[in-house]
Amino acid sequence: MRLVADCHFHTVNSGHAYSTINEYATEAAEKGLELIGMTDHGPAMPGGPHIYHFDNLKILPDNLHGVEILKGVEANIIGYDGSMDIRDSTLENLDIVISSFHSPCLKPSSVEENTAAVIKSIENRYVNIIGHPDDSRIELNYTELAKAAADNGVMIEINNSSLMPSSYRVNARENYKKLLEECYKYSVYIVINSDAHFHDDIGEVDEAFELVKNLGYPKDLIANANIGKLKQRLEIRRR
Repeated sequence: MRLVADCHFHTVNSGHAYSTINEYATEAAEKGLELIGMTDHGPAMPGGPHIYHFDNLKILPDNLHGVEILKGVEANIIGYDGSMDIRDSTLENLDIVISSFHSPCLKPSSVEENTAAVIKSIENRYVNIIGHPDDSRIELNYTELAKAAADNGVMIEINNSSLMPSSYRVNARENYKKLLEECYKYSVYIVINSDAHFHDDIGEVDEAFELVKNLGYPKDLIANANIGKLKQRLEIRRR
């Protein structure tokens, strides 16, 4: 099995990333990826782009260098009520929406409040993926998270960046083992992404892929192993 898409990466527009969409597409084509999802941070992230960036993504081509380009956002959860820093009128025009808890945008609280914030964001019909729910500094109830993902047709991300030795996230590997066990119980679709901040890293997901494979997670529940399945999971909530 190989992965044919990478649905989480950041361009220079995120403020702390260092490559353009053209550089990413060129690299993705060389690596044989069929699709990439451009998901710059929402405006609440320090250094993040203005809302106009997301409203104007329609000017980008749908294909670059033979690679399909999905236009999206990694939206920041900014309230324990699940509110995010991108309005629905913008989200509805994007191809892919990742909802993520970032401590610069919302201070971590109790496991109950953290979990409620993520689950409430899942209830937004435009959210497709929960990004990197793996940091012990942002404690989550993985049983409740997996249930909510299954009930709402949302994918859970396995984030390669979190598993790298250079990652600032805490205890991600052990947390993913617990989370994947819960996801398996509820047949949750997962997506394995790079979270690249430099174009060389697009499609580089060896750490996450090996973890998922070694845990025996079903291939049929890995959404970005098949373009048709991935698109179905991205579109299912908008129907």
